[in-house]
Amino acid sequence: MKKNEIGRRGFLKRTTAAGAILAGTSGLESLSFAQGGSAVARVPMKELGTTGVKIPVLGMGGSQKFDARYDRRLHRAFQIGITYFDSSERYSNGQSHRTLATFFEQVERKNVWITSKVSSETHPARNDAPPEHFKNNVDKVLNELKTDYLDMFFMHGIDDTRFLEPEFIKMSEELKKSKKINFFGFSCHGGNLPALLEKAAQAGGIDAIMFRYSFRTYGDAALNRAIDAAKEAGIGLLAMKTMGAIAEDDERILNFQSQNFTLPQAKLKTIWADDRIDCCVSEMENIQMVQENSAAALSTDPLAMEEFHQLNRLAAQTAGQHCLGCRHLCESKVDRELKIADTLRYLMYHQAYGKHELARECFGRMSPEDRDFERVDLEAAMAACPQGIRLDQKLAEASRILGEKGPSKV
Repeated sequence: MKKNEIGRRGFLKRTTAAGAILAGTSGLESLSFAQGGSAVARVPMKELGTTGVKIPVLGMGGSQKFDARYDRRLHRAFQIGITYFDSSERYSNGQSHRTLATFFEQVERKNVWITSKVSSETHPARNDAPPEHFKNNVDKVLNELKTDYLDMFFMHGIDDTRFLEPEFIKMSEELKKSKKINFFGFSCHGGNLPALLEKAAQAGGIDAIMFRYSFRTYGDAALNRAIDAAKEAGIGLLAMKTMGAIAEDDERILNFQSQNFTLPQAKLKTIWADDRIDCCVSEMENIQMVQENSAAALSTDPLAMEEFHQLNRLAAQTAGQHCLGCRHLCESKVDRELKIADTLRYLMYHQAYGKHELARECFGRMSPEDRDFERVDLEAAMAACPQGIRLDQKLAEASRILGEKGPSKV
């Protein structure tokens, strides 16, 4: 039996026992996200920036399908103390909102922390969405979630600092004044995150930022300086894409060994080891993943230096298989519109997450021009890629796999 399998079973056993103890408690007896809350949560709580509000250090990602009647996984997460639920108007074509709404009614709205997002790309012109676009779509989000307010509202997936200009901050203040949202921020998948974090720290009015952060970017100097700036400005920091995912066969190259943690747990522990991060938002597709991730959050055992070294080796050995989303580097080197980063992200959905239908649908929604790379010179783009990704090969692979059939319904 492998060492990491022993650790995994041990954690699951302890978490199951803890859950049994919790079964007799309910409501705010088991929660502490409200300001001034003093009750004990199963998953540890941490203050979100300088908002004065405590949230769990582990949140449930909502870009997945839930049972519309009674989702056992969501209820198990809630029982363990995962009371942060993240979603977006784009997730599962709105199904995420509608199914989560049923769950929120079952556990009572006051007992959960709800975050949702509106994407700039739902506007006809890419990156040209005005403040009104976000403001006007909040009502749609609230209706789908069957709630009067969002605890946190994000502009989704922005990659341009223009979204931090005063008119967008003013828009958020109007939403707060109307009591439709309590807090405001943005999410970012891209590699230009340092510029966005720096601008947010200077602009003011940003309560929290959700951004791609994993063991693969842990030592990035520019990113670390920007994280410091955001933290000093009192901005709450939420990590997503924490698994740094690649195809499972490629990840086996590491043969990760640990007495205490599975590989996914170790990846989460690297993020929690950074005390600037307030929460990891993670998709948990089944109860076992809920148990495993929450067990890592509950564990007081630190990640050993050898385990950090193993993850560093994995990052180095598989860099060419993982896109960091820094579209501003590669896409600026081609002479036409070509969505390189998005295409590689959808390929990752297929190969690493097993989300085959979603990957094909996202790829199918792209215009032919955005994904037609065959007559594009990619040499300069490949030279600019910090990961050394063979973009010509990866884009060909995406076209072959994701273009096999038309868009699939999710």
